[in-house]
Amino acid sequence: MAADRGGDARRTPGRAVAYATCGAVLLAGCASMPDRGDLRGVESTPRQETQVRVFPMPPREDAPPSEIVQGFLEALTSDDPKYATAKQYLTTAAARTWQPELSTTVLADGPDTEADSAGTRDGGFDFSFTLTGTKIALVDAQQSYTPTEGSYSRQVHLTRDKESGQWRIDGLPQGVVMGQSDFQRNYMSVNKYYFASDSAVGASAHPAAVADPVYVRRRVDPMTQMVRLLLGGPTTWLGPVVRSSFPTGTALRKGVGELTPDDQNRLTVPLNDKAARVGPAKCNEMAAQLLFTLQNLTPAVDEVELRVGDAQLCVLDEEGAAAVAARGSVRRTDYLYFVDGEDRLVRIPAGSRSAQAEPVPGELGEGARALRSAAVSRDEHTAAGVALDGRALYVGSLASGGSLGEPVVRSTGRTEKDRLTAPSWDARGDLWVADRNPDDPRLLMLPEGKGEPVQVQVPRLDGRIDSVRVAADGVRVALVVEKDGKQSLQVGRIERGSGDQGAGEPGVSVLELRSAVPQFEEVTTMSWAGDGRLVAVGREEGGVQQMRYVQVDGSVPEVPAPDALTGVKEIAASEDERLPLVAYSVDGIVRLPDGAQWQTVVKEGSAPVYPG
Repeated sequence: MAADRGGDARRTPGRAVAYATCGAVLLAGCASMPDRGDLRGVESTPRQETQVRVFPMPPREDAPPSEIVQGFLEALTSDDPKYATAKQYLTTAAARTWQPELSTTVLADGPDTEADSAGTRDGGFDFSFTLTGTKIALVDAQQSYTPTEGSYSRQVHLTRDKESGQWRIDGLPQGVVMGQSDFQRNYMSVNKYYFASDSAVGASAHPAAVADPVYVRRRVDPMTQMVRLLLGGPTTWLGPVVRSSFPTGTALRKGVGELTPDDQNRLTVPLNDKAARVGPAKCNEMAAQLLFTLQNLTPAVDEVELRVGDAQLCVLDEEGAAAVAARGSVRRTDYLYFVDGEDRLVRIPAGSRSAQAEPVPGELGEGARALRSAAVSRDEHTAAGVALDGRALYVGSLASGGSLGEPVVRSTGRTEKDRLTAPSWDARGDLWVADRNPDDPRLLMLPEGKGEPVQVQVPRLDGRIDSVRVAADGVRVALVVEKDGKQSLQVGRIERGSGDQGAGEPGVSVLELRSAVPQFEEVTTMSWAGDGRLVAVGREEGGVQQMRYVQVDGSVPEVPAPDALTGVKEIAASEDERLPLVAYSVDGIVRLPDGAQWQTVVKEGSAPVYPG
């Protein structure tokens, strides 16, 4: 942990050893320090073993101001649930007003500590340090992660108690601050789940489950943390487009401690009286939210029981949850689609290692229109294709004998790169496409893939949309935005019934765009790759092309990056993470099976897509 910080504040050699020996690598069950033999410093091994617990040391007698500040910063990176030891470095008044849960500021490196040039004042009873660094992210009180940048500078003030003579911190910023490596060791990203506000997904009566990523302390009872965060409601950014089935005010019953599943992997969740009158259907939705939220935590949760007092409200297992709500990550996908060497839309069974591509039924597979890109609806009943020159968008049924008719959208851009993007279908069955014409740039949505296109309002869009992909949940869209020769990957929230379409028509807007890969200055291609994750191909300034998974909140997930691949032009991933990543590269269309190397699917072909 100490490697994450620098500056002028240094511990004494004995103090440093004490932290390294009993702090960074103290195992659960370790009772005391050795009382004989030499003490040797050891290197911290963050993120190596989830059972390793980090416990802070309290301030030692007569510690100087620099050691008090450094010890406090060390305590912030520990697994102390309530920061009780960190508060021992504060005066009684400061400990009472300090609120560590308000925020976590993440710096590129640990905060440097610079002693105030004024030194001590007031007869040696006053001292201050400035904490400095470079900000990379902020986690707010809702545990929501936001990339940020700029310099960090906050003052920590110390005073010497006139009776005890001990230095303590009496002035400090609210929240917690730590370096990136300490943050990655201490926190993990977990999705909590709500339902899309417009409820239905296409023709399905099931609500769409929407992932809401948050960061929680990984070794401080994450299961109970996640239940409390779920009950507390969605994060501010996602809130306008989702709903919770838990009645307002629902919380864990007063006095509930750590939640742990039993030996049958059933988790009992005792709720307060606000949930007492919910019916069976509503209770099943509540339980489904909990199961989706807790499924990736350890220990495993296979079944949830909700109770109020002595009464059981409902019990739901994973199979029951799948019947309650629709999730992109568990939706079955039948085929992978792409444009073959004859500019037709063809398909092979999803996940197939070696299969002969077959033209899709209908005119899009018959070659009636030469295609450059395509998209297939999530029910795999309808497809949309952009003409080879990019001027026209066609929609047709994936049934034998289906006809295309006239284009549903036309572009008048002068060159191919100034015309239509590849299309994308949302969970409601609506079709999205962008027109890159510099003289009339537009983001369009066609209800159910037909009828008059609705122009989507994108307030504060700074640049031209070069690519569009709508998430399976139907409430988020990923856009590649180009400005001054540079591209950025941004995620926006889809709000319906907003905007000004006139004639009483409901508007559609994409609001509060935020960057998903701040490090990239060029984004070649991207695709959704899970409930709250994307895969992007691009490069950083001065770097080479790379492929990277990213979270919708702009953080980096704890999964390895895909194997390198040369000359990637297009990428296709399914929200169903069991299906392989597929790319169009200099080697043709290739796939990346789990645990294997890239494999060639076909040499002649382009524009691979899964439904969506």
